[in-house]
Amino acid sequence: MSILEMKGVSYTYDHKRNVLKNVSITFETGKMYTILGPSGCGKTTLLSLLGGLDSPASGQILYQGEDIAKTGLAQHRRGHVAFVFQNYNLIDYLTPMENVALTSKLPPLPILEQLGLTPEEARRNVLKLSGGQQQRVAIARALASDARVVLADEPTGNLDEDTAAEIAAILKESAHKSGKCVIIVTHSNELAKEADIVFQLKKGELQMISLR
Repeated sequence: MSILEMKGVSYTYDHKRNVLKNVSITFETGKMYTILGPSGCGKTTLLSLLGGLDSPASGQILYQGEDIAKTGLAQHRRGHVAFVFQNYNLIDYLTPMENVALTSKLPPLPILEQLGLTPEEARRNVLKLSGGQQQRVAIARALASDARVVLADEPTGNLDEDTAAEIAAILKESAHKSGKCVIIVTHSNELAKEADIVFQLKKGELQMISLR
């Protein structure tokens, strides 16, 4: 089912460089998408637009058919989307359990255990965890929220190969089993291969590609 759409979206830096050129794309629940492209091509900008962190120069971002600029960007960020940032963006004076509890009314420990943390680790200060563990907390926080769309910016960029594969599997499962729409921007072909649908962002245009 369609949940998020970009309709004729364009975006420029400093009114000079076109980062996105009239992009139209529809995202559905129950699927994992990856958007490939080199650093600086506009992947993070595209994710920011989808999440209501920025506004396009022209065009619309629609959530369930409604323009998020009209319904309210803050409302969109608060209720519709959950972010997974490359630098984790955890509250560093809290534990993993406390971080997850901020986004969900459900008990935080089960989802943290599902993502590979022990009860002891879940009660530590997040700064005492490894990078891979912190990324798991960030993903747990996103998946535990009521948001139906998960937006992930290079979620495996700082992780070793084995941990990256585990994270990819968890995100894929959240789409297929929990019915979320998972959208990932990355430069990793290995992560992209795990997606249901792969797009490449090149010279401001978005094209579907196959890596199989």
